[in-house]
Amino acid sequence: MLAIGLVLNTLGIGLFCWAIFALAVCALPFFVALSIGMTAFQSGAGVVAALLVGTASGALTLVLGQVALAVTQSLTLRIAIATAFAIPAAFAGYHVVFALSQIGVPSLAWREVLACLGAICVGGTAWTRLTIFAETRPLGPAGVVQNPSRPMLTAARGEG
Repeated sequence: MLAIGLVLNTLGIGLFCWAIFALAVCALPFFVALSIGMTAFQSGAGVVAALLVGTASGALTLVLGQVALAVTQSLTLRIAIATAFAIPAAFAGYHVVFALSQIGVPSLAWREVLACLGAICVGGTAWTRLTIFAETRPLGPAGVVQNPSRPMLTAARGEG
């Protein structure tokens, strides 16, 4: 029974860590959705309407951020967009690791060190997940790709 408990605890902690890193990119859309949903609720909208408005605004923030990062060619703008998504993820990572380190780390200094390392890891993961699919291609003056690859159709050439 003890062995099964240790294995299940290890799997649970691993699943929790995976969820933290998988949801790192969604920190900014979650904060936007929560802020707009709370504002809608406080302005007189009902619970259902506030949930719908908050969910829609969070999804729109995530989609617009990823599309803007993929479409833009300016390196400065790409860095600004990725930073806007990575900083809230780093804050969330800091607070999650700090809260979890209170369970087993008695020293406040080591809790802070671990929390800062967690913030760096989660923020870096959010940065990487957001920018990994946004590959820049060189564009010509008219917006045309300069050296397009031309596939050879050997079967259609009729050799032989």
